Amino acid sequence: MAKKEAPKKKAKVGLNDDIGEENRLEMYRLQLEVRHVEQRAHDLFFQNLIKGTSHLSIGQEAIAAGFAVAMNPDDYSFGTHRGHAQTLVRGAPISGVLGELMGRECGLMNGKGGSMHLTSVEHGVMGSYAIIGAHLPIALGTAWQAQYNETGQVSVCYFGDGAANIGAFHESLNYAVVEKLPVVFVCENNLYMEYTPIDAVTAVEHPAADRASAYGLPRIVVDGNDADEVYRTAVIAFEKARAGDGPSLVEAMTYRHSGHSRADPATYRPDGELDEWLKKDPIPLYRQRLLDFGIKEDVVSGMEEDVIKAVDEATEICKASPSPQKEIAFTDVWADGGASWRN
Repeated sequence: MAKKEAPKKKAKVGLNDDIGEENRLEMYRLQLEVRHVEQRAHDLFFQNLIKGTSHLSIGQEAIAAGFAVAMNPDDYSFGTHRGHAQTLVRGAPISGVLGELMGRECGLMNGKGGSMHLTSVEHGVMGSYAIIGAHLPIALGTAWQAQYNETGQVSVCYFGDGAANIGAFHESLNYAVVEKLPVVFVCENNLYMEYTPIDAVTAVEHPAADRASAYGLPRIVVDGNDADEVYRTAVIAFEKARAGDGPSLVEAMTYRHSGHSRADPATYRPDGELDEWLKKDPIPLYRQRLLDFGIKEDVVSGMEEDVIKAVDEATEICKASPSPQKEIAFTDVWADGGASWRN
């Protein structure tokens, strides 16, 4: 079978460095979009327009942005229950994400899935998964088909630090290495597995990276609040996967600014910890980096205004969208779209 060429991303150069102005601007835009969408989701919850809970990734935006810019359009993403960022950065519409959180017809799944089940196959987002670690073996499936069909596609599987302590993590790593599958595992280590500090229940300091050697993989720990560092790491991992040299395991250190979910006031965090991490907020740090690289203030501020305008417009679309009809509860149940039982 002739090997198919993976679609090439347009070369993006501008500034005299290895990343380029266009890539930097795109990473900043994506971080802004995620931040403002999640802040808007927080506001809509207190307006009683979003029911139930959701898990915000405010403070963790650089990880999703860095990987997204390094990916090809036909690569696959598998997200966590904290998956708004991982969905938005692949190009899913803001109204689709906010609409899903609001339970409206304009949502990505017509309002049936909610915050923890965001999916947009057309954008390569193969689902967000509420069950911790459930998606790790599923990501092997898309990686396996890409290897078999020689498409050059790579699967990116995000998971939290707590998932590194479950069986699916170890089983998936082992199988991916044995079969040399084109998959990149990304551990978003925000220090807490729900309410419990990860270091209180884990035998090693880095729950993912310190176990990589057991599967013949290098130890990779990156600053998850630095989009450039994430991007460079992602590029190397993708090159390795597309060359047929198997998976990578990346542990990105980061911090969520809020609690685990809306019901969590995060009172378990030590005094001063949040303040220290706010100094490492990825968005103001990256904004200053753009200016340091010579990008004009009006370009940066104009992008910020455009993102806020887009979020405002999407919010109004969602508010105007009706709630889903009860009949659609019986669609999209089986592969054929129906709800009939199969024998």
